Amino acid sequence: MLARTLCFALQGVNGEPVWVETDVSGGMGAFTMVGLPDTAVRESKDRVTGALRNSGYAMPGGRVTINLSPADLKKEGAAFDLPIAVSIIAASRQAALPRLESTLLLGELSLDGTLKPVRGVLPMVLAARQNGVKSVVLPEGNGPEVQSLAGMLVYPARHLTDVIGHLSGRQPLTAQLQVPYEDSLSRSEPALDLALVKGQQGARRALEIAAAGGHNLLMIGVPGSGKTMLARCLPGILPRMTFEEACETTRIHSVAGLLRPGQGLMTERPFRTPHHAVSVPALVGGGSDARPGEISLAHNGVLFLDELPEYAPNALEALRQPLEDGFVTISRVRARAQYQARCMLVAGMNPCPCGYFGSRIRACHCGEAAIRKYLSHISGPLLDRIDLQIEVDAVPVNEIAASAPAESSAQVRQRVQKAREKQLNRLQKARLHCNADMDGSVLKELCPLSGEAQMILSRAVEHMGISMRGYTRIIKVARTIADLEESPGIEASHIAEAVQYRALDSKYWGA
Repeated sequence: MLARTLCFALQGVNGEPVWVETDVSGGMGAFTMVGLPDTAVRESKDRVTGALRNSGYAMPGGRVTINLSPADLKKEGAAFDLPIAVSIIAASRQAALPRLESTLLLGELSLDGTLKPVRGVLPMVLAARQNGVKSVVLPEGNGPEVQSLAGMLVYPARHLTDVIGHLSGRQPLTAQLQVPYEDSLSRSEPALDLALVKGQQGARRALEIAAAGGHNLLMIGVPGSGKTMLARCLPGILPRMTFEEACETTRIHSVAGLLRPGQGLMTERPFRTPHHAVSVPALVGGGSDARPGEISLAHNGVLFLDELPEYAPNALEALRQPLEDGFVTISRVRARAQYQARCMLVAGMNPCPCGYFGSRIRACHCGEAAIRKYLSHISGPLLDRIDLQIEVDAVPVNEIAASAPAESSAQVRQRVQKAREKQLNRLQKARLHCNADMDGSVLKELCPLSGEAQMILSRAVEHMGISMRGYTRIIKVARTIADLEESPGIEASHIAEAVQYRALDSKYWGA
């Protein structure tokens, strides 16, 4: 007899429908699985056999053929365990399952029949909803991951017998209560509050501008000056994630298997800080299975690279295209995937190998050649893609001991949110999210400069050797400064401040 169940396979961060077709016939006992299964899927035979036996069912004694259709789509992971087991039960007539083909089944099976969480549930359920599927049975540990999706009946299950009881109609499972995304969002708090940062008024200002416009930021300073702490405060002043952003970010983390069992949609913007020994595939994505890298895991959040010159030059250069385009395309012999990578790059570095070049508190012992070699690890094209460059020096003791509380992340976030709302309204027709996303045509139309502002910018380009990309990025930053000041146009003061954030090129790299 033939039976089939519905599952979904992952293709990057998207789900593709897969029908698990099982045919049980007479003859000598044999088990055949076709349809490009990977090792984890092929090994499901042993997991399913044990789960069936320990749940009161049996593996049929005849020939069992399982086809994963479409046959030319690669199937990966243990999510196929449950649909394979259920289709075998139905095909061998061990239970009548009238609701079988209208329900999405996902889950890994333990040998005792217990359902275990699997990765990639959110993208698969989203794809199922787009394909008209109305109900899904999945492990209890994956339930919170999809608890904010409307239009789906989600049935968390603990055991294979619970699934069979539900599909047969004997003991229907209870659909979980779907929680509006706003309820989850209201409970999120920033990991680190900007009120804890003492002094550093210039750095705080640059951080606010970067957050308001989605700009990349480079901080150069002596060890212990607070660069890392400032970077970790950035997610707390960024606008709260919309439901669409939360789904995009959670999908990537779900595919990568980084969601904890029982974790729902991500409501806090991600903050990724890979070690400087990170490889190119780990940073931008890749490997034999085309998995997402750190820049994609930071989508809608912050990618922080501390000690920037210590990273391998080829790894840093691999960031150039994703930072410009907002996505990464990974092609392999056996896999191809495209991952979103629209994030803010925040980098920290010392000004020299010893860390004290230009410091007021300690003398630098590095020679000029050593300093130039150290700085040369960062290429001009990468610097061009960083909108704001600031120096961060050690905080004086009197500012550290000051009892007056600094401005909190919540207060700064309010101004950032207002500036972002202005940008969304202005950029709605261009379908852009923030000022940092603007290209040349949008800049010309939406960012006209006053006569004095244009004169200051032209002089800066001439005297500082600023590239065309740097020229446009100065205008983007100036537009963000104007938005924070609620100015309808870009004035001379806005351009003058934006130009100051490009001055380190000539100081350190001799641009």
